[in-house]
Amino acid sequence: MYVCNCNGIREREVRAAIEAGAARPAEVFRHCDARPQCARCVCEMRDMIEDQAQALRFAAE
Repeated sequence: MYVCNCNGIREREVRAAIEAGAARPAEVFRHCDARPQCARCVCEMRDMIEDQAQALRFAAE
């Protein structure tokens, strides 16, 4: 599934960027060698980053 239609960034690419340490949408774009255009995807990227951070916090408990 595409997260960013403007740049053709798929969900698996966003997840890979997050696993590589991306903590902000700007870092996801850098990891994917892309730049934000319409920014519709930024909220979804933030949600994915927060979900991953929450899962890590939960796993650490």
